[in-house]
Amino acid sequence: MSRKRIDAVRKQFQRENLDGVIVNHLDHIRYLTGFTGTSAMLIIGRKSADFFTDFRYKDQSAKQVKGAKIHIIRGDPTGALKDFSKYNIKNHRWGFNGEYLTVTGRKRLEGALKDAILVPADNVFTELGWVKDSEEVANITKAVRIADTAFERILALIRPGVREREVAAELEYQMMMLGSEKPGFESIVASGYRSALPHGMATNKKIQKGDFVTFDFGATVNGYVSDITRTVVVGKASPKQKKIYELVLRANKAGIKKVKAGVSGKAVDAVCRRIITKAGYGKNFGHGTGHGIGLFIHVGPRLSSISDDKLKVNNVITVEPGIYISGWGGCRIEDDVVVTRTGCRVLTTSPKNLLEL
Repeated sequence: MSRKRIDAVRKQFQRENLDGVIVNHLDHIRYLTGFTGTSAMLIIGRKSADFFTDFRYKDQSAKQVKGAKIHIIRGDPTGALKDFSKYNIKNHRWGFNGEYLTVTGRKRLEGALKDAILVPADNVFTELGWVKDSEEVANITKAVRIADTAFERILALIRPGVREREVAAELEYQMMMLGSEKPGFESIVASGYRSALPHGMATNKKIQKGDFVTFDFGATVNGYVSDITRTVVVGKASPKQKKIYELVLRANKAGIKKVKAGVSGKAVDAVCRRIITKAGYGKNFGHGTGHGIGLFIHVGPRLSSISDDKLKVNNVITVEPGIYISGWGGCRIEDDVVVTRTGCRVLTTSPKNLLEL
């Protein structure tokens, strides 16, 4: 699989008239080679692929890296490039991903490859990992199931007087016990007025009766993450809470129904946004409707009002409309779905009816 992925990158950079690309983003390196360490560089040429790391990862890279020749070097991989003459041929064009290369990093590359030409090649990496193979979908599906089960287990803990951080800790513990390698990202538990914060990380705030509580969380399986959001009410829901919840739920279901290969991310966003805007809460839905997930929590395609991304078969994306009212609270409902030719397959199974706990 690694060779196929590297070959796909090779075809892409050849279209850009490049002699090769320098891959320095660890998530991209993992996707292309299987390496999970924290120090590496991958260089893909027209006929070669070379992986660089240091002595700490000698045994690990020997077991994990596929599709590239392994070089164990001293110090930083960038500095070692000057010893490899095949990379420093006059006027050879080497692409790099500017999104993940600092100004200092570029200067160091220029110093190591003085005769070569460094060219921004973000297009080569733009859709890297967006379309999933069957193994990737299986990993994400398992990560979703773990998160679903963990959420079911912590529902009994949600009651007045319990702190947000206590619930978040238990949620992450349950995911780990169910097989998650780590949280997919820092878990969000936001209650009461704090549920109006789309990224309201858990605090010491105590949950109170009548609070909306929004949970945004995910598990990790073989590096692949899930990303799920559910909102509940502690006690009996008020008429306003019911109204807001039903609007968000309608938008969520409408967005899922719109998902299909060939549809734009902008079109899915528009379906969700129209429902919320028509009800008078358009200004309270200030983020995009969704995004791709995979080895990292935010990848393409994007579902937003400014996205021109087109959905493809086996994209795995989130659909997550929300309404947030400052000082009062908010609600978001998020599912993970696999794009198909005729629609999508919803992976998330946690209940979406309004839970009054």
